[in-house]
Amino acid sequence: MPNNCTLPMRQALQISQGKYMPFTPFHMGPGIAVKALLQGSFSLMVFGWTQILMDIQPLIVMITGDGHLHGFSHTFIGGSLIAIISALSGKYLSEYGLYILSIDKLKQIKIRWWVAFISAFIGSFSHVLLDGIMHSDVEPFYPFTTNNVFLGYWSYSEIHKLCVYSGLVGAGFYFALNFYQNKSK
Repeated sequence: MPNNCTLPMRQALQISQGKYMPFTPFHMGPGIAVKALLQGSFSLMVFGWTQILMDIQPLIVMITGDGHLHGFSHTFIGGSLIAIISALSGKYLSEYGLYILSIDKLKQIKIRWWVAFISAFIGSFSHVLLDGIMHSDVEPFYPFTTNNVFLGYWSYSEIHKLCVYSGLVGAGFYFALNFYQNKSK
């Protein structure tokens, strides 16, 4: 990669080479597994909304070339604030999305507040953890320490496999369980 590239140009080259991807879908794999385990006590839509909100700061840094790529949003304190925002906004956005996607418009799905908050916090904390394993600029325990104890715990390949396989197993378990529950009714 040329050394004279600006930060956004370098990151665009890295994206095109598959080295970095904003709003990665890999974060959804563990969320699908959690949905399979918790069923109605977890909102995959609020979880997904949280993943998007978590990566707004890195997106802004990539566009402007100014700032810390995985900054405050990728700390447990920042993730907690994002989880609160995500739960408050994601509950209503998810209910509206589920209404639009629903075949039976008379049967509205309501997400309970505690489900929205649990889903958002699982989303933000898992995001900090997964990115902390993969990215050297993540400082999960800032402002208490800039040390990232998660970095390199697993390789890129291992973490990607974990995310993909947890999503596949979770989806299989979720649909199998729903199939057998509906069959026994």
